[in-house]
Amino acid sequence: MLFEAIEFAAAAHRGQYRKASRVPYIVHPLGVMRILIAGGAEEELAAAGVLHDVVEDTEVTPDQLLARFGGEVSRLVLAVSEPDKSLAWEERKLHTLEFLAHQARPDEVLLALADKLDNVESMLEDLELLGSELWCRFKRGRDQQAWYYRGLLGSFQRRLDSPLVDRYRLALERLFEQS
Repeated sequence: MLFEAIEFAAAAHRGQYRKASRVPYIVHPLGVMRILIAGGAEEELAAAGVLHDVVEDTEVTPDQLLARFGGEVSRLVLAVSEPDKSLAWEERKLHTLEFLAHQARPDEVLLALADKLDNVESMLEDLELLGSELWCRFKRGRDQQAWYYRGLLGSFQRRLDSPLVDRYRLALERLFEQS
């Protein structure tokens, strides 16, 4: 299943790049999968890691995902997908914070943690290269990003007992101390 998920995600994200960069987007879902596998995740959770953005950011539908990968992978991917991309950034992020704090299952929180950890570590790498220009890549600037990623930390700390939470916290501290 894992290699099928990798191929499916790579095809779905073909032609996409990370924000304002030349890095193919598939690098991010692969990073999420790597974090989950290194943390001991089962195959379905790792597959959901590489597929986590296909419904939100590509033409793949929830029905296609369900038919190809089954209910468990589909549930995980849909849990971490923003339900309504037409809403304002703040509304979407508040929804995510609320969901992770109170409704998400532990495996869904872990998937979200791996996703955000890969994002923060990528931003740290970019910060070294770009300095404060990094924040121009995003719809909201440094302060709003700090608000969101720190809000996520609170949910991760309350909901999970994982070394990944400390890794996220340390990366987050470095990211917002340096910029």
